[in-house]
Amino acid sequence: MKTAPRVSVIIATFNAMVHLPECLESIRKLERDDLEIVIVDGGSTDGTIAYIQSLQWPHLRWISEKDKGIYDALNKGARMASGTWVHFLGSDDRLLPGFSQLMDMMTDASTIYYANSEEWYYGDGKPDYILLGGKFSNYRIAKYPVNHQAIVYPAKIFETHAYNLKYKIFADYALNIQLWGSRQYKKKYVPLYIASYNMNGFSSTMRDMEFRADKPALVREHLGWLVYMRLALKRLKKKWEGDHDW
Repeated sequence: MKTAPRVSVIIATFNAMVHLPECLESIRKLERDDLEIVIVDGGSTDGTIAYIQSLQWPHLRWISEKDKGIYDALNKGARMASGTWVHFLGSDDRLLPGFSQLMDMMTDASTIYYANSEEWYYGDGKPDYILLGGKFSNYRIAKYPVNHQAIVYPAKIFETHAYNLKYKIFADYALNIQLWGSRQYKKKYVPLYIASYNMNGFSSTMRDMEFRADKPALVREHLGWLVYMRLALKRLKKKWEGDHDW
């Protein structure tokens, strides 16, 4: 008898064979029968589909069709998911044993649980940002994003919310600003490492100018005027110091 999934891990793929087998193997090693995998493929031509079809996993759901980018695929995956919580994982990322530990600690279906991610690098070069961990207050999240792979969301969030496709890189950051400012969902930090995050992935090589332009208004609307004014003063100070990219 199959166990109903508690968590759905949603993976967007497109020609992902270089990474997907190791990503899925990291999930298999957790040996959880209450974990569902949802793969949303954008029409791969590199053998990804044949590989997915070859898998004999009890909680595996997938589709393959053209989409409007990563966040469109993740929105589809959230609608397909049957778990109480959802987690979004890149095909070039890995789950760690701490993810299973976190699952055992998750008891409130109205709480956003978040932890830490560790860095790993595929190829040469390093991005111009660091991976932050630890607890995020409203002010800290106004300044910096929580790593997407460090968060497990209640699935019911996506009954009323979705990633804004206007933002190509930081739609998850935009959503988290909104959620951290909401009293509907509690946020609980757990000091575990739950995912290994590829620092050379898609988001490391592109800028999201739409999000950059909208961020102050998002902070003001969802996190309040006090946080907004603190952030504005911080930005002004950084510009005076010559940091015009802050």
